[in-house]
Amino acid sequence: MNIRTALAQGTELLENNSVSAPRLTAEVLLAHAIHCDRAYFYAHPEQELREVEWIHYGRYLHERIKGKPTQYITKKQEFYGREFRVTPDVLIPRPETELLIEKVLARAHGLTIDVGTGSGAIAVTLAMETGTPAIATDLSAEALIVARDNAVTLSAPVQFIRADLLEPFADSAADLIVSNPPYVPLASALQREVLDHEPHLALFAGTSGLDVYQRLIPEARRVLKPGGTLALELGFDLADQVTALACGWHNIHVFPDLAGIPRVLVCEKP
Repeated sequence: MNIRTALAQGTELLENNSVSAPRLTAEVLLAHAIHCDRAYFYAHPEQELREVEWIHYGRYLHERIKGKPTQYITKKQEFYGREFRVTPDVLIPRPETELLIEKVLARAHGLTIDVGTGSGAIAVTLAMETGTPAIATDLSAEALIVARDNAVTLSAPVQFIRADLLEPFADSAADLIVSNPPYVPLASALQREVLDHEPHLALFAGTSGLDVYQRLIPEARRVLKPGGTLALELGFDLADQVTALACGWHNIHVFPDLAGIPRVLVCEKP
């Protein structure tokens, strides 16, 4: 079995099982199995796979067909140009969340707090892009292990605290608070890859999807310094309701993602 044949068979298998982007997925999984870059395939299509490589590749294909996300198979996901380790203990960082980074980069000075950090992607990225230390919180001890590993691997100056939102922080302590909180309503229909594999603690927020926003926005007002910034990723169709929760804040702006969906809310404490 050479690389060309392995990719052709893997692509066909994934396609027949309605897996999205079957060719790309086959390439990513084979690259993971033989520990190489995908570009290697185009220069060495006739290279024979070793038995152990074929066994691993077959197992990865089977896991993907059963619904396991590719990122949990390879244990990595790129975010803002950096590779982050991911496990089923954390949400897979999405490209849409990069918009949150872009909208707060110029505001990331002083103390930045990332609430519900998951893989640490937001806190680590802000700390590395700005050179400013950050603090990140999460309720999940398992998620914090992953986030700390990412910070250490990338040499990012981030401190991690296990906490429920902003509970440990003093009044008027922070200059910037960012969060991609849980915002999925409990009755939502999700892809099986998400529902069966990603952590429900980081996904669901009550029947409306607003439970965490309702707690976090008042806590952020307490912890931010006057004039400090709060930036939140928004759940689908929740922009108006979250904006209403921020009533009384200054300079409220909602920014759409590339699909035109309202994705990020940024506002300032009076």
